[in-house]
Amino acid sequence: MSESITQAVKAKYGSVAGFGLSSDQQGVRAVAEAFGYSAEELASIPGEANMGLSCGNPTATANLRDGEVVVDLGSGGGLDVLLAAKKVGPSGRAIGIDMTPEMIALAGRNAAKAGATNTEFHLASIDNLPLPDASVDCVISNCVINLAPDKSAVFREIARVLKPGGRLAVSDIALKQGLPEALATDLMAYVGCIAGAVLIPEYRQMLLDAGFSTVEVVDTGADLNAYAKVENQAACCPPPASVPAASTTAGALPIAEAGCCTPAPSEAGCCSPAPAEAPDDAAFHDRLAELLRRYDVNDYAASVRVFALKPGRDAELLG
Repeated sequence: MSESITQAVKAKYGSVAGFGLSSDQQGVRAVAEAFGYSAEELASIPGEANMGLSCGNPTATANLRDGEVVVDLGSGGGLDVLLAAKKVGPSGRAIGIDMTPEMIALAGRNAAKAGATNTEFHLASIDNLPLPDASVDCVISNCVINLAPDKSAVFREIARVLKPGGRLAVSDIALKQGLPEALATDLMAYVGCIAGAVLIPEYRQMLLDAGFSTVEVVDTGADLNAYAKVENQAACCPPPASVPAASTTAGALPIAEAGCCTPAPSEAGCCSPAPAEAPDDAAFHDRLAELLRRYDVNDYAASVRVFALKPGRDAELLG
């Protein structure tokens, strides 16, 4: 199943990179602002770096300093990398990791447009980072780790690349209670950020098991239906990607880009199929709308801020 999940997420990521989502679109911009980005931050980088797919703003809480090396896991169009690059300055380095060539290409174009010479992007999975041991000051991520089939492996990799005293500052989705079976076992709910999430205590324990200390997983109280509540939100249910047959379960297709959480049950129309969609895609949207009418994701899942330190000399609490 993990390979199917990976292929489904990768297919959707690659698809979303070509949708032309941008801060220039009111709905996309409003979603980013709803999850913690200021209008000034969004205006300071190319609009195409923001695709309305966040569930928080990790750069606002990572306490980044001049000269640091920061790594963004699942960097997408480069939103958080470009904001981090400004914070660490010319003597620092902001590195993006993403598993889809389309997103890497998009992020590179955005970095060039921004004139961000202290950035770099690597095509890799977040559980196998192409970085040396103890080479990073801070790791950030935005609504991506919940999609990793082996989260413990991701946390071990983060611990490996962090310097002693280095820190993790992540925005993610975690569960407040167990999911109903219909959600927990459905691939479309997994790729939509819900079914792959783990309970908040489990999230915290996996970080401790990976060797982190001072671990905090804090429910922000943000409304996960914010995507659907924004009128004409382009990022809610972008046109579905063509997914290999091996990546489907019971005919399900992925719903939204990593980080674009499922639409509100009351907003099923947000995911109505476009006329040009293939019948299988339209059937998928119908099934998705029916499923989400039965459940409010806020009852089960939460947008969380995650903080953790790798033990070592001069380790500091996040400010």
